[in-house]
Amino acid sequence: MHIPDGFLSNPVMVTTNAGALVTLGAAVKKAKGELEERQIPLMGVTAAFIFAAQMLNFPIIGGTSGHVLGGLLAALLLGPNAAVLVMSVVLIVQALLFNDGGIFALGANIINMAIIGSWCCYWLYRWLAKLCRNETIAVAISAWLSVVLSAVACALELTISGVVPLLVVVPTMAAIHAIIGIGEALVTVAAFAFVKRTKPELVRG
Repeated sequence: MHIPDGFLSNPVMVTTNAGALVTLGAAVKKAKGELEERQIPLMGVTAAFIFAAQMLNFPIIGGTSGHVLGGLLAALLLGPNAAVLVMSVVLIVQALLFNDGGIFALGANIINMAIIGSWCCYWLYRWLAKLCRNETIAVAISAWLSVVLSAVACALELTISGVVPLLVVVPTMAAIHAIIGIGEALVTVAAFAFVKRTKPELVRG
């Protein structure tokens, strides 16, 4: 799902980078007023966990592989604005040190995985929790959607850039990441339940 450099057109690259910068600036301002002092170390621990989790790939179909995203889990533990910052830091480190995603495509990757996969899906979780009145189901569905929606956003960016036709890339990306999303849902539900059981005071979201 990490878009390398050279795949996005200049208009898409400029637009996504500008959008990511504006959103990150807003997230920094809001997170400053929301975070308690005890949450600061948790941001580092969460970032380290997500970074390590994303390094572990598991096989899917047709020779493809996937990894967990961790965006919703970060939002549940830290709140949506702090989660955007944590996910962005992870993506920046991956791009700079491991060439996992392009430098000039950072804006698109941040929008897809930090903003859509974390911030947007957190509010989707809140809505689902009220709707179905079952936190576990809400977490599972939102975690699954965080992967699928991020993948669809990535596919749309590639289509707008003229890399691949819409009717080819969207169904393919959605189908593959629908399977990956099952793993995301299982990991998120298990990790969130563990934290709530052992350290419920850490849950911010």
